[in-house]
Amino acid sequence: MKLTERRVGRRDFLKGCAAIGAAASIPTLISGSALGLDGAVAPSEKLRMGAIGIGSRGGHDFGVFIARPDVRFVAICDIRKERRDAVKTQADQKNGDTACDTYIDMNELLIRDDIDFVLIATGDRWHTMASITAAKYGKDVYCEKPLSLTIQESRALANAVNRYGIVYQAGTQRRNIGNFQLAAKIVQSGKLGKLTEVHANTLWPATDHNWYPAEPEPSPDIVDWDRWLGPCPWRPYNSAYVRGDWRGKFDFHGGGILEWGSHTVDLCQWAAQKDDTAPVRYEPQFNDDGTIAGHVWAYYADGVKLVMRSDGWLGLGTCSARYVGEEGWIETGDSGRMAVSNDKLRGELKYFGMPGTDPTTHIAEFVECVKTRRTPAANANVAAQSHIASHCAYIAWQLKRPLEFDPVKEEFNDEEANRMRTRAMRAPYTL
Repeated sequence: MKLTERRVGRRDFLKGCAAIGAAASIPTLISGSALGLDGAVAPSEKLRMGAIGIGSRGGHDFGVFIARPDVRFVAICDIRKERRDAVKTQADQKNGDTACDTYIDMNELLIRDDIDFVLIATGDRWHTMASITAAKYGKDVYCEKPLSLTIQESRALANAVNRYGIVYQAGTQRRNIGNFQLAAKIVQSGKLGKLTEVHANTLWPATDHNWYPAEPEPSPDIVDWDRWLGPCPWRPYNSAYVRGDWRGKFDFHGGGILEWGSHTVDLCQWAAQKDDTAPVRYEPQFNDDGTIAGHVWAYYADGVKLVMRSDGWLGLGTCSARYVGEEGWIETGDSGRMAVSNDKLRGELKYFGMPGTDPTTHIAEFVECVKTRRTPAANANVAAQSHIASHCAYIAWQLKRPLEFDPVKEEFNDEEANRMRTRAMRAPYTL
């Protein structure tokens, strides 16, 4: 007789146990917490979570996730031993056992049938690759921003999420923060009149190629440098990169427009109801002395202007956004405070105490979507579009000339710009 092995999922196993228990004649005493009584969540109803790469921002997300009674953290994958050990310690303390597993290879974590979703909070270079890999394994994904380093990666990620039918939430949490929600609602209600401009708070755009000198490479068990680089070009190890000083380095980072634009351009697209498109023209701005400024202006097909700028804000907090209509404007930022152009609009305002950096409500929406299979606010399709707009702006800034862009074909009117829509990936990595 030929035997065929079948992998049994966690929920199938529990259902089988329940059936056996129902058939047994010997009574069994079950604790109230196991049944989900007294406000507790039964173990069988908890979502089981893993994580791939947890740094500073990922640590904040991790803390919010494991504080939830309906989530159990079971596995961490990180190329740094100190982080694997630290996360395991925190998870085991929360769970009251020593069962949290640690991995260096994310495939070993993702192949597990008992994991429902993963938090991906690696450096930017890994966000697309790790998310697509998780999607192929059927895992739902909460991924920190920016989700991509190129236009090509943005589209490949959205396509993979749609193809494999997973729930994906980009870590652009301001879509679930009250003051940003109210500002978008005011715009969409028509109370500003016809919308003419949307302004996104961005950073100085440039990245550089000033690489650090080689240092002795540690053991892969301590820091797996090859996996840290992932799809990026090979270069010698330096501990500064691993400690976080990879931002601003071209191979690892998409520049200052993307760094904050992944939040603020996203807010502008949302408020302007442009989630399914991108601007069609990008114009880098110049100072009076002819040097390039840090601003890029862009225009949608209907004439609405998107201004990506780093200065001239009202001091309402980081990642500010301003929306301008023919009858007034509104501006808000991470402080939760809001400003408007006239008294007529002032009556619409409220103060929201939750700062724009807090992911609690965003994570709550994601967890609910994992349970219900509803599409979350910062899904891969809308996040891809705002990232594409940010990438286009940075390409125009680097080339120092205006560019026309077809948001349907995702092509420029410029061959040099078209070559910058993607980057070469180091073997064996590929999209």
